[in-house]
Formats: sequence, structure tokens, C-alpha cells
Amino acid sequence: MKTASWVGVVLIIAGILILVYQGITYTRQKDVLDVGSVHVTTETHKTIPLPPILGGLALVGGVLLLVVGARNKS
Repeated sequence: MKTASWVGVVLIIAGILILVYQGITYTRQKDVLDVGSVHVTTETHKTIPLPPILGGLALVGGVLLLVVGARNKS
């Protein structure tokens, strides 16, 4: 497979994942109190939203790269 085909497959997978999950969620822990053997922490959950149009563009771009890679092969 050529590089364009590999990039196309990666873009298709990324596009599908973006459409399914629609964001990246992560957890941050912060020490609130640390006195001797007492440790108090808080957890905050944050989400980085990814618009569905980004997933659609990645999906279409990946398909186009696969088609261009197949045409150049033959």
C-alpha cells in the first residue's frame, strides 16, 4: 500500500471515532489538602468537544485518498 492509502485508512478510522465519541474526556486530580497522613484530592472531569463536521470531513477525505491511491496504482 502506498502512503496515500495508509493515510486514507487512518483518516477513515479517525472520522468514525470522532462521529461516535464526539469529544475527548479526561479527568484531572488536584491535591486540596495534604497534612501529615491526611490527603484530600478532588477530581474534575473535562470534555474537549469535537464537532461532527470534523468527523465527516475526515471520513470523506479518507475515502478520497483511498480512491486516488487506487487510481494511481492501476
